[in-house]
Amino acid sequence: MKKQILVIAIILSLSNVYSQTKILKAKAYLNVESGKLISPAFLVVENNIIAAINPRRLPDEAEIIDLEDKILLPGLLDMHVHLDLDFVKNYQFLPVTENGSKATLRAAKNAKKTLLAGFTTVRNIGQTNPTKELIGVSLAEASEANWIPSPRIIPCGHMIGITGGHADIAMMGNYAEGVFDLGFENGMINGKDEALKAVRYQIKYGAKAIKIMATAGVLSLEESVGAQQMTDDEMKSVIGEAHRHNLTVGAHAHGTEGIIAAIKAGANSIEHGSLLNQESIALMKEHGTYLVPTTGLVDEIIKNYDKMDNRLVKKANYILPKAKESLRLAIESGVKIALGTDAPLIPHGQNIKELYAMMDRGMTAKQAIQSATINAAELLNLQDRGKIKTGYLADIIAVDNNPLENIQTLSTIKFVMKDGQVFKLEK
Repeated sequence: MKKQILVIAIILSLSNVYSQTKILKAKAYLNVESGKLISPAFLVVENNIIAAINPRRLPDEAEIIDLEDKILLPGLLDMHVHLDLDFVKNYQFLPVTENGSKATLRAAKNAKKTLLAGFTTVRNIGQTNPTKELIGVSLAEASEANWIPSPRIIPCGHMIGITGGHADIAMMGNYAEGVFDLGFENGMINGKDEALKAVRYQIKYGAKAIKIMATAGVLSLEESVGAQQMTDDEMKSVIGEAHRHNLTVGAHAHGTEGIIAAIKAGANSIEHGSLLNQESIALMKEHGTYLVPTTGLVDEIIKNYDKMDNRLVKKANYILPKAKESLRLAIESGVKIALGTDAPLIPHGQNIKELYAMMDRGMTAKQAIQSATINAAELLNLQDRGKIKTGYLADIIAVDNNPLENIQTLSTIKFVMKDGQVFKLEK
C-alpha cells in the first residue's frame, strides 16, 4: 500500500511540474508577420499553450524563466529532413548494413540535434531505410509522448515513386537484382492502381503527409537528374487520395516537365524545383504551390564529393548551380517559399544554414524567417504554430540579438521550449 501511495505521489508531482504555469521574461519578441519587435516580452505559458502575452497582471504563482536581454521567436520549422540518414562515407550502404532498430536510434539522435538548434517542427519527408515499419511515424509518436527530446515530427512514411527511380532505395547503391525488390508497401509503384495502394498503406500506418518522386534526382544512379518519372496519372492518383484524407503532398521535382506535371496534379509543394521557368512559376502562383528549395546544401555537397559516386558528382555539378538561379527567380516572382534543408545534406543540427542560403539568393531577413515560421506552418495547414500568439503552442526559442539586424544570431540559439517544456537554456 505504501508503495502504491509513493508511486501516485510521484506521478502527481511530475504532472504538476509539467502543468505549472511559466512566465518567460525577455527583452522583446518578434512578430514574424509584421517584422516588428514587441517590447517588453512577458509570455505566460500554461501547460503547452501560450496563455497570455504582456497581460496587465501576471499570475501570482508561476515559474519565472528570466531570459534577460534575449529576443524571443516562435520555434522554427524545417519542411524537408531525413532523420534516419547521415551523410557519411558509404552512406549508400546503410540500408543493407543497419536494421530498422538502429535506423530509428540514428533518427532519434538526429532529432535531438535538430530540436536544440531551434527547430521545433519538422516534416520527415521519407525514410531511407527499406523496412516496412514507418520509422518516422514511430519517432513522431515517441516525440508526442515525451519519450525523446525531439521536434514535433510530421512523418511521410516511405517515399512513393517508380521502380528503378529516385524513390527506389536500390538505386542508392546500385544493388543487384533480388537485394531490394520492393513493393507498394515501401513506396515502389508502377501504374495508378499501385500508386493508390502505396499512399493508402502509408496513411494506414500513420503517415501525416506524403512524398512523391515526380522526377529523377541527384543521389541515385539514374542517368538523368531531372527527367519526369511518375506519370501524370500516377501523381494524380497519389495526390487525390492524400487530399481526400486531408494530407498534404510534397513532390520531389528537379526537371521542368516534372515540376509542371506535379503542380497540375495538385502537389502542395515542389521540393528542390531546380529547373523552374516562367510557365512553372506562373502555375505555382496560380495554384498556391509552395517551393521548398533546399539550395543551402550546394556548398555542403561540394565539400563531400569524396563520399559520392563520380556519376552523382557529375549530376550535382550540372543541377545545383541551376537550382540557385531558379530560387532567385522564384523569390523575384513572389512564389510562396518554405524552408527545407534536405538534412543530412545540410548536417542535422545545422539546419539554419538553409535560411542564410535563401538570403544569399535574394530574400530579406524577414522573408527568410517567415519561410521557417508562418509559411511552413501554412504549407502543412498547421494553425497552432509558427507565431508567438495567444492560444498557439508554446514552441519558443530565444537569441541574443535582433535577427532582422543580425541574422547570424540564429546560429547560437540560447533557449528552446517545445510544448511548454524547456529543452535548452543558456545565458
